[in-house]
Amino acid sequence: MHRLLLLGAGKIGRMIARLLADSGDYAVTVGDVDAAALDRIATRTGVATVPVDVDNPRELAGALAGQDSVISALSFYHNPQVAEAALAAGVSYFDLTEDVETTRRVRAVAESARDGQIFMPQCGLAPGFISIVAHHLTRQVEQVDCVRMRVGALPQFPTGALKYNLTWSTDGLINEYCNPCDAIHEGRRMEVLPLEGYEQFSLDGVRYEAFNTSGGLGTLCDTLEGNVRELNYKTVRYTGHCNQVLLLVNELRLSQRRDLLKDILEHAVPITFQDVVVTFCTVTGRREGQLVQYTDARKIYHQKIGAENWSAIQITTAAGICAVVDMFAAGQLPRQGFVRQEQVDFCDFIANRFGQYYDSHIATRFSSGAALGGQTTRDTMDLNIPREPSI
Repeated sequence: MHRLLLLGAGKIGRMIARLLADSGDYAVTVGDVDAAALDRIATRTGVATVPVDVDNPRELAGALAGQDSVISALSFYHNPQVAEAALAAGVSYFDLTEDVETTRRVRAVAESARDGQIFMPQCGLAPGFISIVAHHLTRQVEQVDCVRMRVGALPQFPTGALKYNLTWSTDGLINEYCNPCDAIHEGRRMEVLPLEGYEQFSLDGVRYEAFNTSGGLGTLCDTLEGNVRELNYKTVRYTGHCNQVLLLVNELRLSQRRDLLKDILEHAVPITFQDVVVTFCTVTGRREGQLVQYTDARKIYHQKIGAENWSAIQITTAAGICAVVDMFAAGQLPRQGFVRQEQVDFCDFIANRFGQYYDSHIATRFSSGAALGGQTTRDTMDLNIPREPSI
C-alpha cells in the first residue's frame, strides 16, 4: 500500500483525502496545524491525522518519516520548504501551486532527487489538467501555430457585481490577478500584464469573458518555446467581472496591499459549493499541408460523493493531483527528478479512476472529433475571440 502524507486539511485537502482513502490503495495521513480541521477530516474520511507545523523543520521531518509520497495542499508559499524536506526524506513530492517562482524553487530542489523520487508541482486544474490536454492537442498537428488555454471556476448561480464566489484559495486567486503572466507572442517569450488581453466567447449558450492571469501555463512555455507562434492562458469569468477587479487591483492599488485585499474578499464574497468548472483549449497548426484547429471544451459540475456535497473546483483539483499520484504509483510517469504536467499522457490520465472525473456523468464535453480519438459530443461553441493584440 502506498504511504502518503497529505499536508493541508482545507477545502481541497478534504477532497483529496476522500478520493485516496476511498480507493483502498493508499495509507493516507493528513497533517495540519489546525486541530479542528484535522478532527473534521478524520471524522468524515477515516484517515489518520497528525498535527504538524510545516514551519517547524523537526515536526515536518517527523511527519515525512516512513512515507512514500507527500502532497502539499497548502498555500503556495509553504511549498519550497516542504519540497526540501521531501528531498531529505527520500519522498516523492506533488503540489497544486500556480505560483511561478514557487515552481522554479521546487525545480531546483528536484535536481538532487534520488532514483525513484520525483518532484511534480502544478498538479491541479490550471496548471495541471489544462496543460495535459493542451499538450495532447498539439500532438495532433505536425507544426503547431497557436495554443489558447481558457479555464474558469464559476458559481453556477452568479449574483452581485462581481458575479463570482470564492471556490478555492484566496491567496492563489490574488496571485493570478496581480502577478505577471507568461506568454509566447509571435514566437517570442515574454511577460504580459494580468487582467489584460480581454476577450469574450459563448459556450453552450452562456456568455463569458476571459483575460490574462498568472500561472496557468505551468511549464508549457519551456516545453513549446521555439515551436509555437502564440501560446497564452486566460481565466474565464462571467461578463462584467474583469472591470470590477480592475477597480480593486489597479485603481485602488490593492495589488500592493494583498493582505487587505484578501481580508476584503474573504469577508465580503461568500463561498459556494454550487459551481461549475469551464475548460476550453484550442490548438491550431498544420497537418498534411492544411491549417487545422482542434478544440477540447468541458463543463464539470458539483456533485455528491460519499454522502457529501463537493464543489466542482474541489473535484477537478483533487482529481488532477490524485490521478498523477496514482499514475506514478502504477509506473506510468518518469521515476526521477522534475516532472512536468505535459509529460502525462492524456489518454492514460482520462482513463485513470481519478482522471475520469473530467469525463464522467458530471462533465459535459464539447470537442472537435479528430482531436480526441474520433469521438464527438455536442459541438455548440459560438466563439468570438479577437486576434491577439500587438504587445
